[in-house]
Amino acid sequence: MWDERYATEAYVYGEAPNAFLASCLERLRPGDRALAVADGEGRNGVWLAEQGLDVVSVDASAVGLEKARRLAGKRGVFPEFIQADLFAWDWPEAAFDVVAAIFIQFAGPGDRPRLFESMKRSLKPGGALILQGYRPEQVALGTGGPPAPENMYTETMLRDAFADFEIAHLRAHDDVIEEGAGHSGLSALIDLVALKPDA
Repeated sequence: MWDERYATEAYVYGEAPNAFLASCLERLRPGDRALAVADGEGRNGVWLAEQGLDVVSVDASAVGLEKARRLAGKRGVFPEFIQADLFAWDWPEAAFDVVAAIFIQFAGPGDRPRLFESMKRSLKPGGALILQGYRPEQVALGTGGPPAPENMYTETMLRDAFADFEIAHLRAHDDVIEEGAGHSGLSALIDLVALKPDA
């Protein structure tokens, strides 16, 4: 499905980074190691590399990753690109200072806890998870994301899922976003920054 979606000359979700991720710039330090989860065509992983981070960009789609490599080449940065099924990938333990998880709502309620736990384990103590997703109200808006309210996030669900982390930022809001043809228009969003406790 994702290979088909990305099989176009245009970048489906645009070439610019996600606005919420970009707003977290002060949390990023050159030289930090970052993981871009389900990074698709690479817009977020490439942007993180442009900020001087050592980036691993993981996605299941070979077509998306090829476009990500082209984008990185155009920008003059060199993330490590890995093609993997995130549910089969051998996630490195305590390896990253930052995990960026932007619109990863392909994971339904059955798979989501495993995905969240993998992201938690991969962070170093003190590391930051930066996540943006859709709330259930997004389905009625129809401006991006799967037509599956059960895949969406609520404040309560995220607080519970990351109860063992420090919630540095959690905000539900409606905003217009323009991220290529894939995310375009008024959107029901939720933003999270969660910090892994120091050892």
